[in-house]
This record gives sequence, structure tokens and C-alpha cells, in this order.
Amino acid sequence: MPAATKVRLYVIAASLIFVGITSLSVLWWSVLQPDVLTAMDTAIQQWLEERQTATLTVVMIVFTEMFGPIALPIIVLAVVVIWGVRSDRSWRPFLLAAGTLTGVIIVQIITRVVGRSRPPEDLMLYGPDTTFSFPSGHVLGVADFFLILTFLVFSRRNTPQLAAISYVAAALLVIATALSRLYLGYHWTSDVLASMALSLVILGTVIAVDTYRTARVAPGAHSVVSG
Repeated sequence: MPAATKVRLYVIAASLIFVGITSLSVLWWSVLQPDVLTAMDTAIQQWLEERQTATLTVVMIVFTEMFGPIALPIIVLAVVVIWGVRSDRSWRPFLLAAGTLTGVIIVQIITRVVGRSRPPEDLMLYGPDTTFSFPSGHVLGVADFFLILTFLVFSRRNTPQLAAISYVAAALLVIATALSRLYLGYHWTSDVLASMALSLVILGTVIAVDTYRTARVAPGAHSVVSG
């Protein structure tokens, strides 16, 4: 690839990591302070509660289960195995698995360190959950998987329009997952925002590692080729 393209990938990676760490740090600090985010979290929770319907609740339950802690690991494993078998290069499937697993480990550590309580159990529409709330593991898992997958698939292909559509689709899935967790009463808004911020850090790290590992500068190259 052209040298400028490689530099641009590093700049994008650094920007994502910076924005993610900054946002996560601010949210982390805020949830440890009394009442800093209470007004926002409560207002959004009440707004969603006022719009609950039986049909929408079923849709949200199906959605949250589809990308939950049971189904999502199966999806990730299936994609990694099929991709690894069909590809002559195992680096990218491995990086997808490593990035997603790293997110799972980090979120488990942060939830225990912060120790934030979930919304009251009477707001939970799909059974009680007494685990910690900050950040959301559901949202982080979906964000890591779909954003990393989109990057790895399209970063070495000269299809900018298709890549843009795929990134938008991935972002919509992340937002839909976040809304389902808020609607069902299992997280505060600041929880899902923290997951999105952490996902930016992981995505930026994946971009940097993949660029370092696979991107080669070819003199006179004018397009991005498969790496």
C-alpha cells in the first residue's frame, strides 16, 4: 500500500484510542461521583419506560438474547473457524478472536473495580440480574465483534462505498443493542456509553497491530491490496 495510506491507518488508530480512553476516563470518574450522571441516566430510563409496549418488549428480548453472552460467543467462534479454514492466512481471524476476547476480559475487570449497581430490579423486564453494571458487556461484545470484523474485511479492499455501508450497519447494531439493554432496564445510559468508548480503544489497538503486522509499503503502489 502507499506509505500515506499506512500513516493514515496509524493516525486513525491513535485517534480512536485517544477518544476512547478520554471518554471512558470521564465516564469512569463521573460514575464514582455522587449524582454527576444521575439526571441523565434517570431521564433516559424514564423516557424509555414510558414507551414500553408488549410487542416492543418481546423484540428487545429477542435482540438482547441474539447477541447475548451465550449466542455471541458461538457466532464469534463460527466466524473465526470458518474464516480461518477458508483463508490461507490465519492472522486476521486470530486478530478478530483476540480483540473480542480482550474486550470480554477487560469488561470483567472494570465491572468489579467500579462495582456500580444496576437499575432497580423492578425495572428489569427479563428477570433479575445482580451483577455489576458499568460498563455493559453486551454492548462491548457486539461493538468489538462487528467493528473489528468490518475493519478486517474492508481495510485491504478498494471498496469504500461498501465499507461505509458496512460500518454504518455495524454502528446501528451497536446502538440497537445499547437501546435493548436500556429499554429492558439492565443498564444506565452511562454504562453503554462507556462500552462504546472502550470498544474504540480496542478497535484502535486492532487497527494499529494489524497495520504493523500486515501492511507493507510498495513503491509506486496506488491502491490497497489484500494483506
